[in-house]
Amino acid sequence: MIDVLYFAWVRERIGLPREQVETSAATVADLVEELRSREERYAAAFADLSALRVAIDQELTEFDAPLDGAREVAFFPPMTGG
Repeated sequence: MIDVLYFAWVRERIGLPREQVETSAATVADLVEELRSREERYAAAFADLSALRVAIDQELTEFDAPLDGAREVAFFPPMTGG
């Protein structure tokens, strides 16, 4: 079981701030594919991965990063300065 957190417009599209997901995904990209296949709102949120950033256990990482031992995955848009 892994905690998945959604921020900003990702949260708005999916309609949840967080959820626990039972997954067999080996990487973040595998997890995204599992989520996309759930229903249309997930497919919409993850349609363009170049518009997303991901963190595993609060460490910024890439979509090919392994999930081995991860407790939390967070998806959010790129942060802008200001």
